[in-house]
Amino acid sequence: MSSLSQSPTFSLSRSFSLIGATFSLLALSRSRQALADLDARALEDIGVTQAEARREATRPIWDVPASWLK
Repeated sequence: MSSLSQSPTFSLSRSFSLIGATFSLLALSRSRQALADLDARALEDIGVTQAEARREATRPIWDVPASWLK
């Protein structure tokens, strides 16, 4: 009985983790798209070149920042 009572808790916490990860990836995708939409002046204001912005904006969704992997 104890193993059955622990299963729903594990599944529920894992579900929340997957939902959180999904929302984080969607936010990352939106951020990269917003970066791609900036004009040269806005990029200069934040200290990013057009090449750097283009490179970041075209990264695949699963290529997340290194700080996320710690």
